[in-house]
Amino acid sequence: MDKVFLDTDVILDFLLDRYDFSEASVFLLTLGDMGKISLYSSGLVFSNCYFILRKISSHAKAIDALQSLGSFIHFATLDHKVVQDALHSPFQDFEDGLQNAAASSARIKVLITRNIKDYKQSNLAVMTPEVYIASNRDLITR
Repeated sequence: MDKVFLDTDVILDFLLDRYDFSEASVFLLTLGDMGKISLYSSGLVFSNCYFILRKISSHAKAIDALQSLGSFIHFATLDHKVVQDALHSPFQDFEDGLQNAAASSARIKVLITRNIKDYKQSNLAVMTPEVYIASNRDLITR
């Protein structure tokens, strides 16, 4: 089963039903909820999502949304080694370096984001939700 790491934008596309982006994110999260792929993210991603959700709704609604996702999304660890790896990485954005290092540490091979350009230094296969879905059509029929 594929292990994929979801970046902040992909989860927010789902939670906020962002026009033009939410369909692919909904599909990915549904595959994860059905157990067809193993979804990962990080505490930092959830913190970022909470920050945005809290600005437009309430604490309770933000927590409820994240709790529902947390029931089927696994968390890659942000420990000392991951932080050190990110600090010594070639990434120009520390947050992106943290996400990449967390995914690598969890032996995840695919990072899903809409911000492909931010991950040019990645050692992972970085792709948009649409590209991942198109290249894994067999997931639909399994």
